[in-house]
Amino acid sequence: MKKVVIVLFVIFLVWMLVGAYMLYADKDNAQVVMGLGVFFMAFVLMPVFIYSRYREGRYKKYIITDDMINEWKENANK
Repeated sequence: MKKVVIVLFVIFLVWMLVGAYMLYADKDNAQVVMGLGVFFMAFVLMPVFIYSRYREGRYKKYIITDDMINEWKENANK
């Protein structure tokens, strides 16, 4: 999965560089290329990255539960 994320990142990075070059060269569809690059980075690369990082349950220490809130309240009263 890590290799998939790296490959997607490289593809989208090259895509954005091509779009930047097209903007510099005043091509007609340069804004479409840049827009699609940003769109695919946001809706393809980011979900794949988030899934690959948190699929093993390592995110559970960052979830706020009622027990954590009660512990914070007890520590605040001390």
